[in-house]
Amino acid sequence: SSQENDNQWPDTTSLYANTDRKTKKLKQKYDEHLVGVTKNALRTAHLLPAFEKEPPVAQDIRALKQLSPKEFRWQDKAVKQISEWKGENKEDAGFFVVNMASTGCGKTFANAKIMQALSNDKNSLRYILALGLRTLTLQTGDEYRGRIGLDNTELAVLIGSKAVQELHDQRTETDECSEFESEGSESEELLLDESVDFDCAIPEEGLATVLTREKDRKFLYAPVLACTIDHIMGATETKRGGKYILPFLRLMSSHLVIDEVDDFTGSDLIAIGRLIHLAGMLGRKVMISSATIPPDLAEGYFNAYRAGRQIFSAARDRSCKIGCAWVDEFTTQVVSVEQVNQKSVNKYYREKHADFITIRVKQLQKQSAKRKANICYCSDIVELSEANSEEIIKEQYFNKFKHAIIEKHNLHSTVDKITGKNISFGVVRVANIKPCIKLTKYLLESEFPHNIEIRTMAYHSQQVLLLRHEQEKHLDLVLKRKEDTNQQPQAFENNVIRKHIDNCGAENLIFILVATPVEEVGRDHDFDWAVVEPSSYRSIVQLAGRVRRHRKESVQKPNISLLQYNWKAIRSRDKSNKPCFIKPGYEGSSKETRLNTHDLSQLLDVGKIESCVDAIPRVQKSNSSDHRISLADLEHYVTHTLLTNYEINGPDSMQGYLDETWHLTAMPQQMHPFRNGEPSLNLYLYFEPEKEKLIFAEKDESGQLIDRGNIYSVKSINLENKNLDRLWLNKNYLKILGIYSQQQELSNTEISRRYGELSFIYREGNEYEYSDQFGLVEV
Repeated sequence: SSQENDNQWPDTTSLYANTDRKTKKLKQKYDEHLVGVTKNALRTAHLLPAFEKEPPVAQDIRALKQLSPKEFRWQDKAVKQISEWKGENKEDAGFFVVNMASTGCGKTFANAKIMQALSNDKNSLRYILALGLRTLTLQTGDEYRGRIGLDNTELAVLIGSKAVQELHDQRTETDECSEFESEGSESEELLLDESVDFDCAIPEEGLATVLTREKDRKFLYAPVLACTIDHIMGATETKRGGKYILPFLRLMSSHLVIDEVDDFTGSDLIAIGRLIHLAGMLGRKVMISSATIPPDLAEGYFNAYRAGRQIFSAARDRSCKIGCAWVDEFTTQVVSVEQVNQKSVNKYYREKHADFITIRVKQLQKQSAKRKANICYCSDIVELSEANSEEIIKEQYFNKFKHAIIEKHNLHSTVDKITGKNISFGVVRVANIKPCIKLTKYLLESEFPHNIEIRTMAYHSQQVLLLRHEQEKHLDLVLKRKEDTNQQPQAFENNVIRKHIDNCGAENLIFILVATPVEEVGRDHDFDWAVVEPSSYRSIVQLAGRVRRHRKESVQKPNISLLQYNWKAIRSRDKSNKPCFIKPGYEGSSKETRLNTHDLSQLLDVGKIESCVDAIPRVQKSNSSDHRISLADLEHYVTHTLLTNYEINGPDSMQGYLDETWHLTAMPQQMHPFRNGEPSLNLYLYFEPEKEKLIFAEKDESGQLIDRGNIYSVKSINLENKNLDRLWLNKNYLKILGIYSQQQELSNTEISRRYGELSFIYREGNEYEYSDQFGLVEV
């Protein structure tokens, strides 16, 4: 349907297949269209074998050939062992890698070295690096260019947002977007909606109906593609139309690396399993990478890969052998798997994974403790909650946060050598946006001891893109914290921080970031301490990774405070029949996925966290027979149910997808869709040129911005002047628009149209408040 119609085609049926996109007139005749589709399908089918071997590769990457620095020498040992296995196994075998190196050990660089070792000539790169977040994708793209030395002819970076890409590197790209369903021309639909940061001379392969734009060619041919995983998921998740074509073709020639794979939960885990199964079916090699991969996740994805590889081996008469590697900074383990029987293969893999984890745990236990935690008890609030209103209960709960903040600051502050004041940077993690903003307001208005001043800000996803970018840029600057003991932090030299310190009238100044789970992943921040409202053991470990992230010295006193109950448990009076570790969390409404208590002091080993907070309970199962009495054991049980319960079949199970024929339908994708959240509404905080004021606007079908503030009940509010002095960053959207307007020589209107986007889940009938300081929140 993307081709012109043949005016000479005889009209034998009076039936038409589609309409012209521009004129809306009838276009191709029905039989003409069918004949054209047949010819193109035949031509494309003949080209398909070339996609496995002919797309370009990056070769002779000097940085990957050099020995790693001494502290990263484990990377070379891993490459050596994998190369030796390949030398002993000459046949074209499958390969499945688990990389569990700790944060800061060079996992990203190691992934590139390993993928080069796994290439046929051991000297080239062609793979997809799929990540869960735009931030991580951009950071990885920067690292691949800077450290590995890949240029724009070898690396494409795809994040799904032109505005975010521009703010990241201040370059301008064009973006195209259209809808085609109303025209009966789904095959004319753009196969790739997003901007690709890549530059290369692409050879034409005669796929005119598939590669309709230069972007599509770049996405397909770039040797290394770093992208958010959403763009590859289309290969298995597309239920109609042609969105699967490009990711499918790309996967035919590219090995697959999924970084931070355990950041996904629920239905997303099964959806990723479908992608790994397809990679195996196409004969690709797969690596999953994260420091905190649970045993059932590793085994479940190996099982999916093996099932796919078996199909490939049978269809191509290739070896059924699969090389399995486990890699971290301590050891590398490589074994061969050849058994056909699923039960014995998975048992063997489970045992080998357990052996690797045993070694890893022993090494982790030898390390000095950089993070220790204590429980901040709230049982008195629960006991008295029946007699108090929700507002009183919330104030009492927030007061617990305040006292925990003061306690942690007193134990883990740094003396400013210029003023002699005690300074600390801390993060307060809360589960959801609404309490995040309410807690920030509480801290701004609350009374602190006379010798303490605070500077605070809220950090969450429902903020205008430009303001969030400026906020993250500042945080990335001041929270690097790579100083040695007794060394003055570089953050103290930052203009904003220096001004706060000099203007502070007290001897203690506490910088407090009140954040939702957006802080847990993808931010390279280093805090002195943390106060955590718990949602899962995984989130505790992830947030703990932001405490003393880049500092090597051990601590003597707890630098993390864990609230005994989260807000949902406080509000429900800790009734065990109500799930509280949910959205986010692993708890469910069924009896099997509901914890017996929501008291964190009973769900964790308190003695263990007081001596060290680490990922061991996450990567190694306990011997407990009841997963409902442990936060970490519940997570293992839920992951097992989703990925390694081999007795469950049907379209809603991973095993049913692998063993039965549900993959020929879209039912599995309907039952376990990827990113199955409520749909988001996109508004723009738009500078209206005629009235010269800011409005909340929405794009109409033609792309024009229309005022929708009243329709969606969004009201702008301002912070009281008395609280402005306590702000860490005093954000002013209009002022920042002016700065960008001067830099880019564009009007405020155009800048707000580019970078004023704000996404949120809109629920009809609800009202919303917006401020530059707090973002958007449901009232």
